[in-house]
Formats: sequence, structure tokens, C-alpha cells
Amino acid sequence: MRFHTRKWVKPEDLNPNGTLFGGQLLAWIDEELALYSIIQLENSRVVTKHMSEINFTSSAKQGDIIEIGIAVAKFGKTSLTLKCEVRNMMTRETIITIDSTTMVNLGADGKPKAHGKTQIEFVKDRIN
Repeated sequence: MRFHTRKWVKPEDLNPNGTLFGGQLLAWIDEELALYSIIQLENSRVVTKHMSEINFTSSAKQGDIIEIGIAVAKFGKTSLTLKCEVRNMMTRETIITIDSTTMVNLGADGKPKAHGKTQIEFVKDRIN
């Protein structure tokens, strides 16, 4: 799994318990998965279709730094299925794992569109 993004937990990210608000973390995850999919599929019209069970196993507090990791599980005809893990860099504990999130590639009409991708591509390889 490649860890692409780090977030610093700030006061506005906390719940009444003083720990990272789960909704904020899920928003960060959804955004990262969308950005990753947009880059892989080379299309800015990508939406989240499905996210598997979510199970928080630890948390983070103000000042902690979390890291979001993404791995491709499967390329579908119009979709990309991703795995995700978020870990707390300060405690070295996993906060959450999501086994499967399906991102769908859309055409200009807003309907699923085949993307033609079958493997991970790195931007540096596209440039050469």
C-alpha cells in the first residue's frame, strides 16, 4: 500500500470527546480516493459508488499526524476498486481500514463510461 497523504489533526477536526471526528476522516478518505482515481483514470468525472464496512480501531487527537494509504484492488470496465488504510503516525496504530471502495468513471452525460485501464500507471511514466 502506498501512503500518499498526511493530515494534521487540528481543533476543528475534533469531536466532543476531543478525538478525530469520524465524519471528517471519512471526508478526507473520500477526497483522497477520488483524487487517486481521477489521476489513474485520467478523468475528472469520477464518483464514489460503494464503500465497504467501516470499522474504527483507534483514533487520533489534536496535533497527531495521520497518513492515508491507498492500493488498487481491481480495475473494472467502468470502475476502480480501492483499498484504504489510515494510520496515526504518532502512535503507529491503524485508525481505520476500508477493504473496498468502488469509484466509477463517468462520461460527459453523467453515466458510467468504460475507461480502458487495466493496471496502475504512474504520472512519471506518462511524461516520458
